[in-house]
Amino acid sequence: MNKTKITVTLAALALGTASAQAGTIASIVSKDPQFSTLLTALKVAGLDKTLAGKGPFTVFAPTNAAFAKIPKATLAALLKDKKGLTKVLTYHVVAGSVMAADVMKMKSAKTVEGSSVMISTMGKNVMIDKSKVTKADIAASNGVIHVIDTVLMPGM
Repeated sequence: MNKTKITVTLAALALGTASAQAGTIASIVSKDPQFSTLLTALKVAGLDKTLAGKGPFTVFAPTNAAFAKIPKATLAALLKDKKGLTKVLTYHVVAGSVMAADVMKMKSAKTVEGSSVMISTMGKNVMIDKSKVTKADIAASNGVIHVIDTVLMPGM
């Protein structure tokens, strides 16, 4: 085997290892402190196990700052309402692995909750309903995460 083939093979193995080490959506969220409120909500709703499953899923993941935009009393009430919380959280999930390049070509996407989120662009920004995607294409072994700056609310 010549040196070029060995280098290409090692590079391919390294890429495969890196993606395998990325972990599931649930594990990525659990290790990133900007998602601690999302992780709490996922655990309360029992969806953390789902997002650790096979997938693939596309998750529009609100940060702690996004959750901070919700009045404290409203967020506290939502965290006590498992059915309502599940509805809100599944509105952040689309079946399949939809990368940013694909999202930008879409006008809407049907969520696991059953409704559709509206997708638009404003300049260089991609908007999901009224939320801006601040970081896209965080690869997971079971899908992809797009970070958003506002919690999405179904029917609003």
